[in-house]
Amino acid sequence: MIKENNWLRRKALESIYFAKSGHPGGVLSSIDIINFLFSNTMKYNINDFENLNRDRFILSKGHSAPALYAVAAKVGIIPEERLNGLRKINHELQAHTHRGSTPWAEASTGSLGQGFSFAIGEAKAMKMQSIDNRVYVMLGDGELQEGEVWEGAMFSSHHELDNLCAIVDYNKMQSDDLNENIIRLEPLVNKWESFGWNVLEIDGHNSSEIKFAFDNAQIVKSKPSVIIANTIKGKGVSYMENSPTWHGSVKMSNSDLKQALIELGATDNEIGAIVDK
Repeated sequence: MIKENNWLRRKALESIYFAKSGHPGGVLSSIDIINFLFSNTMKYNINDFENLNRDRFILSKGHSAPALYAVAAKVGIIPEERLNGLRKINHELQAHTHRGSTPWAEASTGSLGQGFSFAIGEAKAMKMQSIDNRVYVMLGDGELQEGEVWEGAMFSSHHELDNLCAIVDYNKMQSDDLNENIIRLEPLVNKWESFGWNVLEIDGHNSSEIKFAFDNAQIVKSKPSVIIANTIKGKGVSYMENSPTWHGSVKMSNSDLKQALIELGATDNEIGAIVDK
């Protein structure tokens, strides 16, 4: 799984490099979980995202879209060659997920908190229509500072939305600094529990723990589940790890990308084919 996920990291960073802008830190922290969902957990048909009988994934932290796009290429939803059109005018892969051009992304997100509300609405609607599928939604930890999130958390537990599973990409950093220095989130497990959620805390880069959490969320009844996934911002690239500098709105240089690709196991030929374009 490490080799597979490093391929995803390389593809996501490559797309950010050619876009000349992006949010690499949160992309690298979230990609293991997104890949596990699409490759092992969710029920869907890559050729039919209009079918109501499917699981949904909403990326509420929409700025990490390159992670979702790389996974979509890996599982066959989109061709790999489309990835490097990221952020280009009239290209379907925009900086934040856009349902109009990518219906498999489920929701247009970017304003933090709104993707979570969208996911809750879908989960409630599916309950009302007796659709036996699940809704997964990923939030950033800085996103939890939005009041809308806690309104949604109350609504979800009140309506016993056990078909809803939220994942917090808990890399401890947001746009400018550590969460702790902006608005502290702890005690985070206790907060979610007090709102009536089934809470699971895991290592968000450990496939066994990720599997355990998703399996548990599927069997718990009468309450929604939240997975607090402890992750590393910039995971896999030494100069990005745990550095707020690499949150976003950054342009990767030729040497930045080359070093990242080396650390992620790319061959000399693979690096040359990208960096020398």
